[in-house]
Amino acid sequence: MSTIDPSLGIRSVELGVGDLQRSADFYSRVLGLPLISLQDGRALLGTDPRQPALALSAIADPTPLQRSATGLYHVAWLHPSRAALAETVRRVAAARWQFDGVADHGVSEALYLSDPDGLGIEIYVDRPRAQWERPADGRGVSMVTLPLDLADLLAEHPGEPGAEMPAGTGIGHVHLQVADVPRAEAFYTGALGFEEQALLPSAAFVAAGGYHHHLGLNSWQSRGAGRSPDSAPGLRRVQFELDGGDAIDALERSLADAGAEEQPARGADGSLAVLDPDGQLLAFTAR
Repeated sequence: MSTIDPSLGIRSVELGVGDLQRSADFYSRVLGLPLISLQDGRALLGTDPRQPALALSAIADPTPLQRSATGLYHVAWLHPSRAALAETVRRVAAARWQFDGVADHGVSEALYLSDPDGLGIEIYVDRPRAQWERPADGRGVSMVTLPLDLADLLAEHPGEPGAEMPAGTGIGHVHLQVADVPRAEAFYTGALGFEEQALLPSAAFVAAGGYHHHLGLNSWQSRGAGRSPDSAPGLRRVQFELDGGDAIDALERSLADAGAEEQPARGADGSLAVLDPDGQLLAFTAR
C-alpha cells in the first residue's frame, strides 16, 4: 500500500452558507480572515490574497443545519504561534462571540466556536513535534483532552487584538462527521494512503508526513446517517495540495489499485477530484 505525499497540506475549504453577507462579516471581522472578494454569491477569504483559504457560497433557499448528518464537524485554523492564537481569542472575545469549549490536546492547544450557521470552527496552535507524546509502539501520536491554561495562553498577547490574523495562518485540519468510522478510515488510509495517527471511541485521526492529523473522522452524532441536503449549510469541498503532478498521478494509481467505488475525475489543470464514502468532495491539486 502506498502512502500519500508526505508534504500534503490543506489549501482551502468551501462552505455553503445561509446568509453570505452575514458569514463574510463573521469570518472577516470576528475571526480575522481578510476578505479578498465578495461578488456573484461567493466570498473568498484568507491571509494570502493569491491563494484564498476559505470560499463561502450562498445558498439560495437555505434550510437549517442538520447536526446529525454526515459532513463537517469543524474546520481547524492553525496559527503560527501562541501569540497569534491568543490575539485571535481576544478578537473573538472583543466581538462578544461565544466559545463552545477549550482543550489542551497534548499535541496542540485549541478553542472551539461555531459560525453564524452553526458550522464548527477550531482555532489552535501546535506544540513542537519533539514534545508530542507517542504510544509505546512508537506509531502515531497520543492525543488527550485536558483543561487548557487559558490565562497562560492569553499572556502571550496581552494587548488589544489587531483586525486580521497574521500571514501563515491557514487550515491545519478538517474534522468530518461520518456514518461509519471503520469504512471511512479504510478509504482514507487504504485508498488515499493517509496514515492512522490515533484512535478514540468512534473516531479516527489520519495524516500525511507524521502530522498529528489532517483529517478527523467521527460518528459521535452521525452513526448510520446520510448527507444533509444541499439546501442546508455545510462543507462543499476540501482542497488538498500535493508536491507536483507526479504526486497526483501516484494518488490516482493508488485509488485504482484499491478498487475505490467512486472513480476519481481529472481536471483540465491536472487536479484530481473524488468523493469519499460519505459523498464528501475531495480535490487534490499540485503546488
